[in-house]
Formats: sequence, C-alpha cells, structure tokens
Amino acid sequence: MFEARDLGFAFEGGGPPLLAGLQLRLPPGLTLLQGGDGSGKTTLLRLVAGTLAPTAGQVLRRPDRLYADDPTDPADDGSLAQAWLDARRARHPGWDDATAQQLIQGFALAEHLGKRLEMLSTGSRRKLGLVAAGASGADLTLLDNPFAALDAPSSRCLAQLLADAALGARRAWLVADYALPPLLAGVPLAGLIDLDQPPR
Repeated sequence: MFEARDLGFAFEGGGPPLLAGLQLRLPPGLTLLQGGDGSGKTTLLRLVAGTLAPTAGQVLRRPDRLYADDPTDPADDGSLAQAWLDARRARHPGWDDATAQQLIQGFALAEHLGKRLEMLSTGSRRKLGLVAAGASGADLTLLDNPFAALDAPSSRCLAQLLADAALGARRAWLVADYALPPLLAGVPLAGLIDLDQPPR
C-alpha cells in the first residue's frame, strides 16, 4: 500500500535529522509505529500521508485512497459532528454505512452527532475520527496515538476494530503509539517500525 526508500526528514537550520534511512513497506493488515517522545512518529505519519515532504529518500508508492483526518483540528470547531462525518462519507467511495453505525454505537456517539465539534470533549472528537477511519474503506489508514483520551469501553471498541483490521487482506493500517497498546497484545502485526532503534 505504501513503499519508501531511505526516507528521511531534517528541520531547516541544521542539526541532526529527525528521521534518516528509513525503508518502509506497508502491506495490508496492522503495522505498529512506535517510539518515545520526540522520536518522529507524527512527522513520519505526515510523510506517509503526503502532507509533509521528505528531505531525503524517495516515496515509491502511495495509495490513492488514504485516511488521515484529524477531528481535533480547530478549523472544524463550528461543524456539526454529523456533517463532519457526512463530508468524509462523500470523500471516500468505499465508505461502509454499517461499520459507521456499529462504531457510533460502540463509541456511544449517537447523542452527540447533532452537536458542534467545539462542544465535544477531546475524547469524543477522537472517537468521531475513529468512526470515519473504520468506515472509510481507505486503502491506507493512519492513526496517531488512537487510544489517547478514550474511556475503557471505547478503548475496547477500538481494540476490536484494530484486531479485525489486523486480519484484513485489503486495507493497511499504520498506528503510532509509544509501544504496543496492552489491549492489542496477541494481535498479529503485519509490521513494526521502531523509531527508538536505528534503521537497519
């Protein structure tokens, strides 16, 4: 779904690169991107999404259908939650309404769909993004620290979504976190990218 060779990124002004020499290949299933604070997880997600240009290396393949939306963006504060979902539905031709409804129930979001995003907690906004991620049908889905700010029932719902994703043969998921979330213990990974370890 995505492939890059010798990918790297350095900030302007000199200094050592944040990322260097990464060989990336994201097959269908679930790939974990792990690393500590400042290791470059979010930067790498942006490089994969194409919203940030690498300063070294070459992207060989990027899918046409990619999901990387951030529902906590202040630019969306005035949007109704349902309208925000509807906009993603229109953008993704593989959208699955049944999956969306299942996740809306699992994340207990039904009562919040008529509210503006600025009225929702950070956790509820992140849940909205997870609904869109699961229902989008995108070839590649990028999630940055998805378990953050979730309550226990919602964390279990997300864990089930990702466990199912790990067994999928059509969609690739890249999930960034500090380490493997405990709720995903035993879930088969298609790949592991550890930014705390030097590239091999």
